[in-house]
Amino acid sequence: MNRIRVVIAGAGGRMGRTLIRAVSEAEDFELAGALEHKGHPDLGSDAGGMPITDDPLPLIAEADALIDFTKPEGSVALSELTAQARIVHVIGTTGFSADDETKIRAAARHATIVKSGNMSLGVTLLASLVKQAAKALPDFDVEIVEMHHRMKVDAPSGTALLLGRAAADARGVSLDEKSVRVRDGHTGAREAGTIGFATLRGGTVVGEHRVVLAGPHEHIELNHVAEDRMIFANGAIAAARWAQGKKPGLYSMADVLGLSD
Repeated sequence: MNRIRVVIAGAGGRMGRTLIRAVSEAEDFELAGALEHKGHPDLGSDAGGMPITDDPLPLIAEADALIDFTKPEGSVALSELTAQARIVHVIGTTGFSADDETKIRAAARHATIVKSGNMSLGVTLLASLVKQAAKALPDFDVEIVEMHHRMKVDAPSGTALLLGRAAADARGVSLDEKSVRVRDGHTGAREAGTIGFATLRGGTVVGEHRVVLAGPHEHIELNHVAEDRMIFANGAIAAARWAQGKKPGLYSMADVLGLSD
């Protein structure tokens, strides 16, 4: 059996170490390299039997896939390299700007990119359910509550935005125009059709998301609780496996699970 040779970007971080463990447990995968940014304290240290390096070119040239949970600027730079190599690029990074998104779409003309604000298979299904519910109940208010560990730097989380976008897409509106990120003071009545976000940070919470659809005299809650980072790693592995042999393009985890419209 030919194993899928995969490079892990961000190998020195918590998610990177989890990804390396997931690769070691997947019989059809082989670790082809471990990357970190220049100046990272873990450069040269062992990661799954090989040293962590800051030079992506020789690793990507010999790889079938790159799994990347890093920072937006790192993911954009790596997407240019995966496009040149025409390999699979799985992106679990969040916090992209509109300009970043444009550059990744350009890279997807040559690379096979699977990108998601959350690689969990359960969250992917949750987003599909949110889309169905928001479409079936167009007059219900949508509120999204998320909590993560105290070290998370972006808010709302990429997952919360993914869920909000699912609701917005179902109703044919723009999330950028309809989202409400902050409520403070005398805000007045809730504007109909908006999608609210509440962000909580603290402790070591891996990730919790709650979508509330509230209507007259009733409300529905759809929840997901991440108990271990391994769920994101296993989802990324599934995405890299699914993408082998696919045409270049920008795909999502919904494509991986066959849930795309």
